[in-house]
Amino acid sequence: MQPQRPTFSLAGAGSVLIGFTAAVIALGTLIGWAVGQLRYGLAFGAVVGIPVGVAATVIKYRNA
Repeated sequence: MQPQRPTFSLAGAGSVLIGFTAAVIALGTLIGWAVGQLRYGLAFGAVVGIPVGVAATVIKYRNA
């Protein structure tokens, strides 16, 4: 009997991608607000958040 492999779910992958991206954007915006540059924090969070979201999704569903 072989162990069951995890199944790939597009909804799950999308939620991981959106969740991590949104979390990093929110963190960047919060840091930008704290230093008085809300727009720069939002932009920085988006630029960093997209690759972080993609990387988190790839790591989670690498073997699916």
